[in-house]
This record gives sequence, structure tokens and C-alpha cells, in this order.
Amino acid sequence: MAQTLCQFEQVDVNKYVFELPEAQSINHIVVFLLGTVPFEPGYAATVHLLWPNKDWQMLGVLSNDKPSAIFRLKSTAGSQYANMTGINAELGISIEPIQSIEQQMQNQGALVSAANQSGSIPLQTAKQFAERTLQSLYDYATSFATKPDASMGMLGSGASVQVLPVKVFEDWYGTFLRKLQRDPATTMQN
Repeated sequence: MAQTLCQFEQVDVNKYVFELPEAQSINHIVVFLLGTVPFEPGYAATVHLLWPNKDWQMLGVLSNDKPSAIFRLKSTAGSQYANMTGINAELGISIEPIQSIEQQMQNQGALVSAANQSGSIPLQTAKQFAERTLQSLYDYATSFATKPDASMGMLGSGASVQVLPVKVFEDWYGTFLRKLQRDPATTMQN
């Protein structure tokens, strides 16, 4: 169900918050400027998300040159909210000087880069990334599972068997590599 939220709360001179009801059920969110009032020269906005009992997480940036963005929320919540209802999150918008935003983006990229260069990703982060990656592969691959038929020439005990075309794994792997090359930080977080 698509929903447009236009009501926000101004929490500081340049900071705004939108309440996201039933946020655990939101897969993606689109944030955009209407185009009627551009940012002042030298300014842009960072977009953040706050889940209950977590810290603010920066999702991305909006600017006069990039007035809209789509963010995937489902993966930012973690599995703890998957089977719950009534979970509200907050979407935060902070209007800041572009230099400050660039510094934040560099710092965020530096953390991922440092982990990649040193090879020392915290064990819990690596474990979560591996679990999410394998769950993604399992969910994707099993959606293509079929029962073998006589044309497949399979011999067996007659036990319940399902088969997967190798192309399913090739397609998933290709998509995963493209995401990783395009944006390693987001891929590690999602």
C-alpha cells in the first residue's frame, strides 16, 4: 500500500522528523523534494532512519542536483521486528552545509574502507552479513524450486525431492556482485 506522508515535526532549526507507522511492514521509501523551493546554495539534506532502541542511521542525501532517492527500509530493521506489528520508526531530514555532508559521507565510507583494507570486520558484523547473505540466497533459490518430472531422467527412492536450475544461483550471484561493486557499504549494512 503506497502512502504519502507530508506532515512532519520540526525538532530543530534545520531538522525535521516524519513518523512512520507500522514501519516493520515498509519495504522501500521514496523521499523527494517537491521542486517548489530549492535548497539554498551550498546546502543539501541528509536522510536518516530511527528504529526503536537503536541509533539514527544515515540512509543517504538529497540535494538540488539529486532531489529524490529510494531507500530500502526492510533490511535496516534487522530480524527483530519481522513478526511484530505496530512498530513505528522515524524518518529524519537534516538540512546542512554540503561540506558537512561530504565529511559525513567520507567518514562513513572510511569506516567501510578501513574494515576492507585491514580485513578486520567485527565478528558480529561479519556473522550478520553472512547470515543475511545466505538467507537471501536461500529465499531466492527456493522460490524457483520445482518437483522433478519424468523428462529429467532422475532415479531415486521416490522421496520428496525438489530441484533448482543452476541458472538461479548464477543470476543471484551476478546480482549480488553488482550490488557489492555499486555500493559496498550499503550491501554490508543491508
